[in-house]
Amino acid sequence: MPTAIFGAFESGIIYAIMALGVYLSFRVLDFPDLTVDGSFVTGAAVAATMIVSGINPFIATLVALAAGFIAGCLTGILHTFGKINALLSGILMMIALYSINLRIMGKSNVPLLNTDTAITHVRDAWDKTGLDSIFNSIFTAVGLGDSVPRTWGILIFMIIVTFAIKLLTDRFLQTEIGLALRATGDNKRMIRSLSGNTNLLVILGLGLSNAMVAFSGALIAQQGGFADVGMGIGMIIIGLASVIIGEALFGTKTIARTTLAVIGGAIIYRIVVTLALRVEFLEPGDMKLITATIVILALIMPKLIDKTKEKKRKAKRQSERIAMNPDGKGEADASFKSHS
Repeated sequence: MPTAIFGAFESGIIYAIMALGVYLSFRVLDFPDLTVDGSFVTGAAVAATMIVSGINPFIATLVALAAGFIAGCLTGILHTFGKINALLSGILMMIALYSINLRIMGKSNVPLLNTDTAITHVRDAWDKTGLDSIFNSIFTAVGLGDSVPRTWGILIFMIIVTFAIKLLTDRFLQTEIGLALRATGDNKRMIRSLSGNTNLLVILGLGLSNAMVAFSGALIAQQGGFADVGMGIGMIIIGLASVIIGEALFGTKTIARTTLAVIGGAIIYRIVVTLALRVEFLEPGDMKLITATIVILALIMPKLIDKTKEKKRKAKRQSERIAMNPDGKGEADASFKSHS
């Protein structure tokens, strides 16, 4: 069980980059961008194809990020200059990317198992440090020696990368352009009245969002050892689940706290799915059903909790009024004093 949870944590921290991209489009821009299902595969396809062709995997991963940025910008152009509905423009781009991804890969699946990737480079570099023995000895001392992973390098590397992207996102959203982007999501008319170019801001926001999504896809492909044309199906739901779960559990008082909540939500989502799949009557094919159930619960539970708290507050106020004025005498006394 601890080994499975560790694996879920490792993949969750990578999917958290994708969730940050979804947060940028859905929460900051208030744009229902379904391009995510296609741009995630685009990142994986570009990175895998370039790596198989002998290009440095780190360069290939950065090119995948750029490809995602272009895909997001195209969605923004369809919406702003093409005057196409936001939801429909994302759907159209997602459909187009399916064929584009097939063109990039040349086939439906590109294996990376016997190829040097960014993940294998990080693992090899980490093995030379000898730090695995230190971490493993600590876990062995607390009685978890049988569940330690083969290497800690990938997890630590991805934590550094994910939190670097989180800090850059926080910093960007606090700049003048970032504030204008947030304001565009809140009220486009106000920004236009201040002579702001909302079209360019939407295009930029969607480009950055899908750049993070494609970057995550490239890393997931290298971690899993393959890129597949169908690996992005339902990715938007996973991203939304991560955002909703994180916001419900950790709150959204500040930008820094919200982005941290999104990362936490992505990790918790992967752990919950991993634990759910270990239930005897559930199968791997039920993963989409599990995802939908998690999203439904994440949407409904906060409202039910708030409703229950509001009922308790009302009941408390009512009991306080009754305690202060059990027979209405208090109100009469207050009325007499006010007129005297």
